[in-house]
Amino acid sequence: MSAVPQVRNGAVHSTRDIGSERILAGIGLVLLAVACFATLDTATKISVTAVPILMGVWFRYAFQAVATTAVLLPRYGTRLLRTAHPKFHALRGALLLTTSVLAFFSLRHMPLPEFTAIVLIAPLAVTLLAATALGEQVSALRWSLVAGGFAGTLVILRPGGDAFGWVMLLPLGLVISNAWFQVLTSRLARTENPLAMHFYTGWVGTLIASCALPFAWQALPSWHWWALLCLMGLMGTVGHFMLILAYQRAPASTLTPYLYAQIAFAMLGGWFVFSRVPDHVSLFGMGLIAICGAAGAWLTVRERRVPIEPAES
Repeated sequence: MSAVPQVRNGAVHSTRDIGSERILAGIGLVLLAVACFATLDTATKISVTAVPILMGVWFRYAFQAVATTAVLLPRYGTRLLRTAHPKFHALRGALLLTTSVLAFFSLRHMPLPEFTAIVLIAPLAVTLLAATALGEQVSALRWSLVAGGFAGTLVILRPGGDAFGWVMLLPLGLVISNAWFQVLTSRLARTENPLAMHFYTGWVGTLIASCALPFAWQALPSWHWWALLCLMGLMGTVGHFMLILAYQRAPASTLTPYLYAQIAFAMLGGWFVFSRVPDHVSLFGMGLIAICGAAGAWLTVRERRVPIEPAES
């Protein structure tokens, strides 16, 4: 079947060309998003040396909540607040807040690239949740990819080594909370406005974190730390918004492999800011996680293209 030509800006384009342009735009937006997330993590690792963790978490969410409200509410009005599932929005915001708190604590003790690689096993953890908690069927190949990603994590953490401590398990707790967040997000995205989801996420995180703020607040030594907190809030807000725009232009299965570019950005941040490059063992573990995650995304595309045969009785 030939593509249908369309006229746009005085030129003739086929629907196939337009589709390709949207996918390329989605890929570009994902790369911008992960660059923002790597910058956020780099700034977070700097901030935990002087800023109380709960204070930093509160500021990150308060910035997102205020910025999102200022940009979206005048444009969409009360339509932005409409939802059929307020409890799920509250749960989703609480899960992302938990993920952020664990990220702050993890970055206090872990190198940035290794932390990023472990966080990115979340798509594989979603597969594990789909099989155990949601009762979905998972192929043997997918199980092998999950095992490979977990093996890469063990290579990075190196249990039993001199550098290993129980605090190194914090990013694994982060992966679990983030996986549940992703599962809930995928379910809500079927019926909810993604901009409303972004709005509620910021405010739920802000309100919960505000409960602990009086116990964590302290004066910062200079204005530079406030500027760093603003950078963290800006990168978190812009990064998540870029992801929303990306998923509006291309399917998640197409974009997921490009999320692993965040490992490369994190390595650049670790080298440029902290003058640290991962050793060969850590690089091997990071590469194993990236390969298994990207292969999982490719498998998703393949499974969607191949018709599912009916199960034999």
